[in-house]
Amino acid sequence: MQVSVKPSVISGKVRAPPSKSYSHRAIIAASMTDGKCVVENVSRSDDVLATINACKKFGASIEEEGDKLIIQGFSTPNAPDDVINVQNSGTTLRIMTGVSCLVQAGYVVLTGDESIRRRPMQPLLDALNMLGGECWSARLNGCAPIIVKGGGLKGGNAWMTGKISSQFVSSILFSSPKASSDTSLMIQGELVSRPYVDATINVLERFGVHIEREGYRIFRIPSQQNFKPTCFIVPGDFGLASFMMAAALMTDGSITVEGLSQDLPQADAAIVDILTEMGANVKLDYVSGNVSVSGGGKLRGGSFNLSDSPDLLPVVAVLATKCEGTVEITGVEHARVKESDRVSALAHALSKIGMNVREAADGLSITRGKLVKHAILDPKGDHRLFMAYCLLGLILEGGCTVLGAESASVSYPNFLRDLASLGAKFELLE
Repeated sequence: MQVSVKPSVISGKVRAPPSKSYSHRAIIAASMTDGKCVVENVSRSDDVLATINACKKFGASIEEEGDKLIIQGFSTPNAPDDVINVQNSGTTLRIMTGVSCLVQAGYVVLTGDESIRRRPMQPLLDALNMLGGECWSARLNGCAPIIVKGGGLKGGNAWMTGKISSQFVSSILFSSPKASSDTSLMIQGELVSRPYVDATINVLERFGVHIEREGYRIFRIPSQQNFKPTCFIVPGDFGLASFMMAAALMTDGSITVEGLSQDLPQADAAIVDILTEMGANVKLDYVSGNVSVSGGGKLRGGSFNLSDSPDLLPVVAVLATKCEGTVEITGVEHARVKESDRVSALAHALSKIGMNVREAADGLSITRGKLVKHAILDPKGDHRLFMAYCLLGLILEGGCTVLGAESASVSYPNFLRDLASLGAKFELLE
């Protein structure tokens, strides 16, 4: 399905969609308890549905009750009766690979869509094997399908690179508390996307799991076996809400996004500082959790290192269309192994609409050019690129046709509905 987006002004109020990252983590942690948990304000994105399906296959009972999930955990996962299909969810694939090692007998096979089967897994497989697991890539290329032989984790020492994905670390942090002995994980080099590890640790602590750490270099996880049942409220997602904030700024509108609590760490909360540095009028109400953004005129360019928040790359890149001066984005080499090579894809799309773009190994340099009247853009199934390209349609004189509208359901099923509620004009096309 395609969407034809027309020039529009984005203004009004909207509620932030639930955090995809925290929904994943809370559901998995609740499923690993030996009791009943309640998880509220859960994302209904395709990625989170993949995690719910995987947890059910391991033996968790998960029932919907309004916006809540009532979860009866499995404590020790059972061998699934079928292959686990994570669809497009890298978080599900990586964390559940670690959980699969805790199965006592039998095999687990994890796979996903074409994009998932290209995403790197070998550093995680190597680390789990160091801890007594038995897992490997079915095609011996370091990618899914992944095969895991049950038998539990022994613990001990493991190390892995930090430059590819923090999800590898999160996988070890989720699985190693149930190892038969203590675990130490050493990170080689700088760890990317560090706030996502903070998010994992915060969730695990709320479920009674104790983790010791030396910054982002060494993690020590005692053998604890039991996760404590609890209730968890998922916060709003800064990264997904940033698309609405950017839409308002690009169209000289104003917007208030509700439900953005800062009680839990979020990598993409960095968007508040980024927009402020660009010269936008940003107000954050810590009590209500509302973020108000208003534009008018040009924004300022600048240099932005997104190593810890690579999912903001598409938003910051399209905001360059509103900036005087150059927008330099660095630290996002790991964004090349997301759902797509987002660095190259954005360089191509922005050049196509008339921006001046220079691509580097770890980022982009973008300056304004003479924008075309209309463009047809293909995000190749990448949900964040789809949303970013829709924002470009709001400012091109003749709008923009964006392919693959169904991809938004991966993270933000109500994206187009929310955009329309704020004044966006568009037409869905078969």
